[in-house]
Amino acid sequence: MIFAPVEWLIAARYMRPRRQEGFVSLIAIFSCLGIIFGVMALIIVMSVMNGFRAELIGRILGLNGHVSVLRDTGPFTGFDQIVKNVLAVDGVVSATALVEGQALATANGRASGVLVRGVLSADIKAKAIIAENIQSGSLDAFDGDNAIAIGSRLARSLGIGVGDPIRLLSPEGTVTVFGTMPRVRAYKVVAIFEVGASQYDGAYVYLPRAAAQIYFELGEAISQIEVFVADPDRLVQMRPRLFAAAGPGTRLYDWQQANATFVGALQVERNVMFLILTMIILVAAFNIISSMIMLVKNKSGDIAILRTIGATQGRVMRVFFITGASIGVFGTAVGTTAALLFCAYIEEIRQFLQSLTGWTLFPAEIYFLAHMPAKVDSNEVLSVILMALGLSLAATLYPSWRAAKLDPVEALRYE
Repeated sequence: MIFAPVEWLIAARYMRPRRQEGFVSLIAIFSCLGIIFGVMALIIVMSVMNGFRAELIGRILGLNGHVSVLRDTGPFTGFDQIVKNVLAVDGVVSATALVEGQALATANGRASGVLVRGVLSADIKAKAIIAENIQSGSLDAFDGDNAIAIGSRLARSLGIGVGDPIRLLSPEGTVTVFGTMPRVRAYKVVAIFEVGASQYDGAYVYLPRAAAQIYFELGEAISQIEVFVADPDRLVQMRPRLFAAAGPGTRLYDWQQANATFVGALQVERNVMFLILTMIILVAAFNIISSMIMLVKNKSGDIAILRTIGATQGRVMRVFFITGASIGVFGTAVGTTAALLFCAYIEEIRQFLQSLTGWTLFPAEIYFLAHMPAKVDSNEVLSVILMALGLSLAATLYPSWRAAKLDPVEALRYE
């Protein structure tokens, strides 16, 4: 047994100081509270940032595939077999052949740049982020050569609704004897979607794939194969298999490459917040050192008596180590439990605070999210626990060593 029962007994007694030691007790209480709130803040902030990241990336990847298979040069022909090969790769959820190109959308004398995507009717209905967020109209009418589905922000900026015409003007016009003539075609709005991200609601339009092939004059070719995988964070390990399935003459472009700036900014923000909030636990650890040094000073007579009746330096050191470590262990346990409960009921807490104060916390029109996200990462929680315990235990080593090295003769001389 590492710690003897008598050591636990003496340490428990020192954790209940007498009245004249109230100041030492007060410092110990503040140290414990510092660890509790530090651990709570660290776990809650990291979980909320993880939730934000998951929600935002989920919206980004809901419209765009996790990885795109592109041709090195020229139009993408003979893609049916490649789609089958990619679907056979373990971890691939779906693979969709689509047409993509830029155009200028005009209506009611207004214009806006858009990204045109040509997909099959079954594919757009299978895309939950669009199919489940149709504001008006229906995807059942997404067929033929003149149907189009647009985002709500684009519909508002052009002043159109379901059933209204919209014209697409392509910068890649048709070459004639009179020069290059812009390619213009009118379509009928059959559905308006709102995914909650302005860059998509205002810039993405969907055409039936055959209509997009006609508009961009691709014949039977496509622009790319959009691939969704079960775990987007494992794409690095999957890339060799996907590349082998796509075959020669192709290249892969994944979501991390497409959103490198955004993902990098999120990672930097998380790292900075982790360092800042770690300072709270570090300050609490210094408070433990202060309270333990004062406790050792007040208990110098007790230490001298323990040494004279046969207690070894190691036993004295373990007594004070238990006393100081108890603060860190208790604070970490309470802080972790409180943080996990807070994350589990974070939306209910937000609603309660809104009803109590009358303020709108986390407005959806600004953050584009209907609820407060919180995603607890077990590895991050474990790292916070280990860090808090490590700092707390390290803070008790010097005071415990100082207590063990106390000379009993010198201590009793002034008693």
